[in-house]
Amino acid sequence: MSSKEPRLPDYLGHIVEAITRIEGYIGDMPKEAFVANQLLVDAVVRNIEIVGEASNRVTKHHREFRDAHPEVEWRGSYEMRSAIAHDYFKVDLDLVWDTLKNDLPAMRATVQGLLDELNAKDRPAA
Repeated sequence: MSSKEPRLPDYLGHIVEAITRIEGYIGDMPKEAFVANQLLVDAVVRNIEIVGEASNRVTKHHREFRDAHPEVEWRGSYEMRSAIAHDYFKVDLDLVWDTLKNDLPAMRATVQGLLDELNAKDRPAA
């Protein structure tokens, strides 16, 4: 890992921050309103890309951590990011909606818990 490469807590923080943004953008919005708002779709898709890229970097640079936490969809997140990034004119908004409603809240909570554990380990004992 190069000295410029972000640390594991940075990657986990990027995941939590991107999902939190998505949740803030969507709130209680119905699916129809989401699909009709291209600016919002673009913002959500961009943050899904961030989640996927950060997940991939955890996989590449912190494999042991990734292997210890199979409860997080590291690979699935990156695969979705790749599909969105490379087929951006054919993004399946039904899949995006299902992901942001069904998968991302649990991922945020899990990754936040892992981040909290890492931060607690880094703090000096009182």
